[in-house]
Amino acid sequence: MGQSLTRLLTHITFSTKNRQRFITPDIRDELHRYVCGVFRNLKSPVIEIGSVEDHIHILCNLSRNVALAKLLEKAKANSSRWAKTKGTHFRSFAWQDGYAAFSIGQSGAPALTRYIARQAAHHRKVSYQDELRAFFKRYRMEYDERYVWE
Repeated sequence: MGQSLTRLLTHITFSTKNRQRFITPDIRDELHRYVCGVFRNLKSPVIEIGSVEDHIHILCNLSRNVALAKLLEKAKANSSRWAKTKGTHFRSFAWQDGYAAFSIGQSGAPALTRYIARQAAHHRKVSYQDELRAFFKRYRMEYDERYVWE
C-alpha cells in the first residue's frame, strides 16, 4: 500500500485560563470560525465545535502529520492573540495551559457531535469540572485535581 490513510477522530476540550467567562455570544461564532481555520490549516478539519463562556469542545479528524500538542499550541496561541483584538474586555483573554483529548470511534461520532452542539443546555445542569471528571472516568484516565482546573 503506497498511501498512508488515517481517520483519527479526536474529542478535545480545554477552558479559558482560570475559567474566566470570555467566550461571550458576541465573539463565540467568530472564535469558532477562527479556531476551525487554524485546525483546517494544520490538516485537522473540525467536525463539530461548541463552547460556553469558559470552555470549548472540538471534534476533529486529527492529521497524521501534526502532533496533537503542536495543533493545540498553534490553535490556542493564534486564537488567543485574535481574541485580544476584539476589545478591551478581551485584552487578558487566555486559554488554560493544558487540555483533555479523547479518541473516539466513528460509531460514536454522531452522538458526540450532538453533545458538542448542545453545550449550552448541558451546562445549565452540569459544571465543566463534573463534565470533565465524567470523561476521565469513562476513559479510565488518571488525573491530579491540583493541575486540571487552572
